[in-house]
Amino acid sequence: MMRELETGIQFLRGVGPRRAALLERELGLRTLDDLIHFFPFRYVDRSRMTPISAIAPDVAYVQVRAKVVERKLISPKHLSVLVEDADASRMEMVFFKGVKWNYERMSPGAVFVFFGKPQVYKGRLNMVHPEVDIPQEGGLTQGSLTGIYPSTEKLKAGGVTGKVLCRMQEEALSRCLPEIRETLPDAVMQQLALCPLAYALRNIHFPLDAYALQKAERRLKTEELLFLQLSLLKQKYVRRNCEQGIRMPLVGAAFHACYRALPYALTGAQQRVVREIRADLAGGHQMNRLLQGDVGSGKTMVAVLSCLIAIGNGYQACIMAPTEVLARQHYENISRYLRPTSVRCALLTGSTPKKERKAVLAALADGTLGIVVGTHALLEDTVQFHALGLAVIDEQHRFGVDQRSRLWQKGPLGNAVPDAPVAPPHVLVMTATPIPRTLAMTLYGDLEVSVIDEMPPGRKPVKTLLAGPSKRAAMYRFLRGEIAAGSQVFIVYPMIFNNEKMEDVSNVERGYEEIVREFPLPDYKVAIVHGQQRPEDKNFNMKAFAEGRAHILVSTTVIEVGVDVPNASVMVIEGAERFGLSQLHQLRGRVGRGDRASCCILMRGEKCSRESVQRLELLCRTENGFEIAEADMRMRGPGDLEGTQQSGLPVALRLASPARDGRLLEEARAMAKRILEADPFLRDPANGLLAAELQKQQYAIKDYSKIS
Repeated sequence: MMRELETGIQFLRGVGPRRAALLERELGLRTLDDLIHFFPFRYVDRSRMTPISAIAPDVAYVQVRAKVVERKLISPKHLSVLVEDADASRMEMVFFKGVKWNYERMSPGAVFVFFGKPQVYKGRLNMVHPEVDIPQEGGLTQGSLTGIYPSTEKLKAGGVTGKVLCRMQEEALSRCLPEIRETLPDAVMQQLALCPLAYALRNIHFPLDAYALQKAERRLKTEELLFLQLSLLKQKYVRRNCEQGIRMPLVGAAFHACYRALPYALTGAQQRVVREIRADLAGGHQMNRLLQGDVGSGKTMVAVLSCLIAIGNGYQACIMAPTEVLARQHYENISRYLRPTSVRCALLTGSTPKKERKAVLAALADGTLGIVVGTHALLEDTVQFHALGLAVIDEQHRFGVDQRSRLWQKGPLGNAVPDAPVAPPHVLVMTATPIPRTLAMTLYGDLEVSVIDEMPPGRKPVKTLLAGPSKRAAMYRFLRGEIAAGSQVFIVYPMIFNNEKMEDVSNVERGYEEIVREFPLPDYKVAIVHGQQRPEDKNFNMKAFAEGRAHILVSTTVIEVGVDVPNASVMVIEGAERFGLSQLHQLRGRVGRGDRASCCILMRGEKCSRESVQRLELLCRTENGFEIAEADMRMRGPGDLEGTQQSGLPVALRLASPARDGRLLEEARAMAKRILEADPFLRDPANGLLAAELQKQQYAIKDYSKIS
C-alpha cells in the first residue's frame, strides 16, 4: 500500500542518483510524496502568445511562437538563433548551455514556442536560455497556467531547471494520484466547501484554469491551517479537561497592600487583564496566557500583581528576562512596587556575585524569597524553588522552547504547600511586540491571549518625523538644543561595521566617529553600545547613559528591549528603511518615558524606495502598535514572527500564510474548535481520518503546551 508515494525520486525518468541527491540536499525532496507536496510559488499564463513587435524589455516573462530563420555557432559554448513570428518581426535566442543539442534541433523552418525574460543587448531584442517547447504538447501540462517552483543556483547548474521540475511533477502525479486518499472527513469537506485532495494536488501543479487553481489552493491551505489548529487546540483542550493545575483562590494581603499604594489608578485594560489572570489562577487548571501590550502600556505592573496572587496562596514566582539590563531594570521597578508589602525580591543573573548568589539560592530553596527576577541563569540546575507557582517570561521569543520547558520542570514540590497537587507552575508570557490577531492565532493557538490596548494616563505621545540626508545639519542643531535643555539622545544604526556590498547603509562604526566630531569633548559625552562588545563594556556604557553621565548613546538595536531612561527625549534612527515597522516602533518606545516632550527622527538613506517612504510615513501617522504590526505583516510578510519566533510550531506551512490567509485561518480555527469541543481526544469514528493524520511524523512534536 502507498508504494508509489514512498518511491525515491531517483527512479523518475531523467533523475537518477546524482540529481536525486542534489534535490534532497537543496530542497529536502526524497520521495514522490515529498515531490507532489512541493508547490509552485507563482504561476505564469502560458496561453498567451506575445507578438515580438509588442515585447518591451522591462516585462518579466513573455511567450512567443516563432520559426527558426538562422542558427549560428558563435563558439562551442555560444549559440545564437534568429527567429521570426507570423508578423515577420525578429528576435535572437541565445544559448550558453546545451549548445550542441539546441543547434541540432533548431533547424531553419522549424517552429517552436519560446518562453523567457526579454532584454536588449547591443540594440537587439533577445532572450537568454528560453524554455523551448514544440507547440501543443499534451499531457497534464495542457492547462494555461504554468507553475514556477522555488530553486537554487546549484539546482540550475545541475540541470534541474523549471522545465525539468515540471516534467518530474507530471510523472510523479501520474504515478501517485491513484493512491491519494482523503485526509479530511466528508462532513468537514462539505461544511468548508472543499474540493477532493487528488483534484487539489493535480491543479496546484497543473491548473486547468484560474478557477481550478483557486479551488486547489483553498483546499490545501485550509487543510494545513486546520491541522495546525487541531494540533495546538488539542493540547489546550486535553490540558483543560484532564490536567490538574495549582489552585490559587486567594488574593492575599500583599496584593491589597501593593494595589492600594499605587501612585495611579490602573487603566481599564490593565484591570481587565488582572481579572482574566486571577480567574485562570483560581480555576484549577494550569494557566498558559500570552500578555500582549504596546511599549509602555503597563505590563510589568500586571506581572507584579499576578506574582503577588501566587505569593498570597503560599507559592513563589519568578520573572525571566532576555538580557541582564532588562532583568536589572525589572528588579528595580518591582522592588519599588513591593515596598508597601513584606515580600522579598532578589535579582539573579550571570554576573551576580558568588556570595550573593549563594544567599539567593538558599532563600529560594527554603521559601523565604517570594519573587526572583533573572535571566537564563534561572534555568541552571542549581536554582531550586521551594514552591514555584508562577513563571513570568518577558519577551518570550528570545528564549528557545526547550529552555522555557526547564522552568516548567522547576514546579512546586508535592509537600511545599499543604494538600497542593504536584503540578507545573502557571505561565504568563509577556511581549511588547504587538502581534496581529491572525498571527497570534497561529503562533499561540494553545495559549489564552490578553491584550493591554490602552496606554496609562500621563504617557506622553512621541512625535515622529521622517527626514532625508539634506536635513542632517538641521537635525544636529536640534540635538544640540535638546542636550542644552537637559535631555539625552539615542542614535541607532542598522549595522555595526561597514559592509562593502552596502556602502550606502549607515553603521555604528562610522556613525560613532561622525557623532564624536559633531559633539566633541568636553561639552558632550558620547557612549557606544553594540552586540560585539564585551558584556562588561556594554554594561558600563549603558549604565553611563542611564545614569546621565553620557549625553548621547550611539548603538545598534541592542537597546530595542529594556532600556528605560526617562531623561532621554530624542530617538534618531539612521537608515530607518532598513528596519521593520514593528522594530522601529519598539525603538521609538525607548523615549517618551519622562516628563519631557519627546520625538523620534527617522533618517532615510539617499536610495530609499517609494515603498519604503510609504512604510515610514505610516509610522509618522500612528503610535498604535497593533495597527503598525498589521501593516508590517501585509507589506513585508510575517518574517521571523511566523518562523523562528515559535520553534514549537507543530505544522510547517507550505502554502498558507497568516499574513495573507487570515479568513481561511479563522474558518479553520472555528472548525477545529467545533470538532474538539465535541470530541477532545478524536475518538469518534467520524474523526478517524483527522486522528490518523495527526499521528503522522510531521505532527509528532513535544507537548510544549504547558510552557507556551
